[in-house]
Amino acid sequence: MNYKLLIQYDGTDFHGWQVQAGDRTIQGELERVIGTLDNGPVKVFGSGRTDAGVHAEGQVASVQMRKTFEPDQLKKAINGNLWRDIRVMNVERVPDDFHARFSAISKTYVYRIMNAPVMSPFWRRFAHHEGKPLDIAAMTLASRSMLGEHDWTAFASAQADGDNRVRNITEIAIDSYWDERANGMMIEMRFTANGFLRYMVRSLAGTLIEVGQGKMDSDTIQTAIVSGDRTLVGKTAPAHGLTLAKVYY
Repeated sequence: MNYKLLIQYDGTDFHGWQVQAGDRTIQGELERVIGTLDNGPVKVFGSGRTDAGVHAEGQVASVQMRKTFEPDQLKKAINGNLWRDIRVMNVERVPDDFHARFSAISKTYVYRIMNAPVMSPFWRRFAHHEGKPLDIAAMTLASRSMLGEHDWTAFASAQADGDNRVRNITEIAIDSYWDERANGMMIEMRFTANGFLRYMVRSLAGTLIEVGQGKMDSDTIQTAIVSGDRTLVGKTAPAHGLTLAKVYY
């Protein structure tokens, strides 16, 4: 039986998604628990590999199991054996050909910035802190040059999987709102594409932050995209500000 899992996690204390010997990972925890329930080893496939420190509000995984469970029963059984920083929010039965990664058509990531002189402790694990005001209008304008299908070599890790670095970014939305609890301005940058390379979203976010600081402009971004020159892009933004928001099928 093939199951689709909707998962949320605080990635702070995980070494990313992928199983790594001796390290605590999301995939490792899920395979440990589900394997116990299925009386044997299982392989859990995620929609993508989030890096160490990256969070998820809408990660999706699929797993083939020998035993049959009612979806709600399986959800309760998995959550009852996981630590509190990871939760399965929903379980559903899906056709055998469904695959969390290969069936996905697009994803949305959100990068959060607490733009305030003092960083609220309530956001320290889930948002990047920028103490000086950012120019959101300039960031929004610059983000338009990132839309469309391009080779994203300049914005990806040199160790990104595969030779094909072409991805299609269909939407970038930058919103801000006053967060009463934090007594500061929260900026959210949402990136939607048919796929992302390793570190790509964090590199895009870091570049737009530097635009907001007045250190970079749209022309430089366009040159970086065309040339593939990593030296032209901004610093890779810290992992803890990034969250996988939604996967579309």
